[in-house]
Amino acid sequence: MDAKQKKWVVIGAVVVGVLGLAFILYLNVRPEPPIPGVVQFPRPSRGHDNNTQFPLAQFPVPPAGGVHWDSWQNCGVYEEPVQTGHAVHSLEHGAVWITYHPDLPAADVARLRTYVEGQSHMLLSPYPDQTSPVVLTAWGVQMQLDSATDGRIARFISRYLQGPYTPEPGAACTQGVGNPVDRAVQASGQTMP
Repeated sequence: MDAKQKKWVVIGAVVVGVLGLAFILYLNVRPEPPIPGVVQFPRPSRGHDNNTQFPLAQFPVPPAGGVHWDSWQNCGVYEEPVQTGHAVHSLEHGAVWITYHPDLPAADVARLRTYVEGQSHMLLSPYPDQTSPVVLTAWGVQMQLDSATDGRIARFISRYLQGPYTPEPGAACTQGVGNPVDRAVQASGQTMP
C-alpha cells in the first residue's frame, strides 16, 4: 500500500469514527418518543387558594394542575377519595396521582398499589364519577386507561414522576395532610398485604 492509499484509509477511518460518534451523541440527546394516549395540557396556572372548588361536573377526571390549596396531600395509598385541592398541590411537587373508578376490581386496585407502595411522590386513590377505569395524572399531563394492566403505566411514571413539567421538583410529598394506609402500616411495623 502506497502513501496515497494509506492517506485515504486514514481519512476514511476518521470519517467513519466521526459519523459513529455523531450517531451516539444523537441517540443520547434525541427526544423520547411520545407515550400513546398521553394528553399534554397548556401550561397550567399555579397558585394557592383554599377557596378553589373542584366540582365533579367540571372535573370528571382529576385536574392536571392549576390553582390549588395551600397544603399538599401526603403521598401514598388511600382507600377513600382525597381532596382534589390537596392532591393537585402534590402534583406541583412532582407527584404522579393514579386514580381509579371506585368499582374497579380489587385485584386491579392491588396491581395499582404495587406502583405506589414504598415510593415517594406517588399517590393512589379512588376518584368518584371518573369515566375511565384508571387515570394517571402528573403536572400538565394525563393518561386515561381502560385497564390496570396497561403497559404504559410504568412508562408514564418513569417519564413524569418528578418529570420535566414539575414546577417544584424535590418539594415534599410528606408532612402535608392525610394518612395513607401504606404509610400507617409501615409505621406500625406490619407487613403489607
